[in-house]
Amino acid sequence: MNDMTLDTIIADRIRATGRMTFADYMAACLYEPGLGYYTSPGRKVGTEGDFYTSITVHATFGRVIAREIAAMWRSMDCPTDFTLVEVGAGHGRLACDIMDFLAEQQPDCYAATKLVLVEQEPSLAEAQANLLAKHAAKLSWLSPAELPGFRFSGVLYSNELLDAMPVHRVLMGEQDLKEIYVTLDGDQLQDLADAPSTPALAEYLERFGIPLHPGQEAEVSLAGLAWFENVAECLQHGFILTVDYGWAKAELYSPQRNLGTLLCYYKHTVEDNPYQRLGQQDITTHINFSALIERGEELGLKPIWFGEQSRFLLGAGVIEELEQIEASDLPEKDKLRLRLIIKRLIMPEGGMGDTFRVLVQSKGVAEPKLGCLRGISL
Repeated sequence: MNDMTLDTIIADRIRATGRMTFADYMAACLYEPGLGYYTSPGRKVGTEGDFYTSITVHATFGRVIAREIAAMWRSMDCPTDFTLVEVGAGHGRLACDIMDFLAEQQPDCYAATKLVLVEQEPSLAEAQANLLAKHAAKLSWLSPAELPGFRFSGVLYSNELLDAMPVHRVLMGEQDLKEIYVTLDGDQLQDLADAPSTPALAEYLERFGIPLHPGQEAEVSLAGLAWFENVAECLQHGFILTVDYGWAKAELYSPQRNLGTLLCYYKHTVEDNPYQRLGQQDITTHINFSALIERGEELGLKPIWFGEQSRFLLGAGVIEELEQIEASDLPEKDKLRLRLIIKRLIMPEGGMGDTFRVLVQSKGVAEPKLGCLRGISL
């Protein structure tokens, strides 16, 4: 039995090579088998975890996504073979909320739908199967390694996936670009700025027109872009829906964001030190939505909608969900509680509605008719 701790494993790797890219370090902290944040036991989200997501707030989030998925199905002329792929499915809560809604309110779409879950941690398959038991006949799994070879028509969606993909950290020097590595000073992890590990970092900044000023730090997600390129090839006909922290490049890499966007979450507190609690705290960065839009267009993906989660939910059907709650037989105190919960999803100032962005892209769909295109203004 291997009793080595993640701290020891990472320290040994650094001692063997002298330094480690931050992307390799972040990958180990989050995904080292059995020891990483996402590959070890324990509740990550909700009251008992380290952070909230839109899924854990209320089922309304999944139900509104399901409304939009049904509209996507209709925009594809109601195919009889319609595949939903959720990447980073976790315990399956979002998938369950979506499938429950389709079964209850969109039976024709539900009849055509198959669900494929993709998750890094294989032990979650049992929890997913239990939660989605009523939809078992429609359910299958793929590992992340199997996804690039999968071909389908339908919708691929993700919620807070790309922000947890390993990133390289870079620093613009007075003369040229540097990469920030992870090294050791005795037993203490620390930054080390040196020549980039790959020319792909400078190429990324040049390709997407991202000027950094001297002294500015930033993150470059080569892994996130590679993943996106793979799934764009997987999708033959349909939509990709991405919900995550992030901005367009002008805001993400603005001079005001001089130290980048790297954050850590531990028991509902925000930290900025990634060199503590290895494997026990989440490490995230805001994503570059411009890269997904621009590279997507090169790969045949048309950007349909991009903006704040609040605007997306209002256009896609959260008002209808509120109206159903008001028309129900629930006691008034329960209706009030649900109104306040849903408000967290769409609050535009400092709430989840302003924090998250939604990107909808299509491939081979002429003039899709989606709820988010209704042009709701705040």
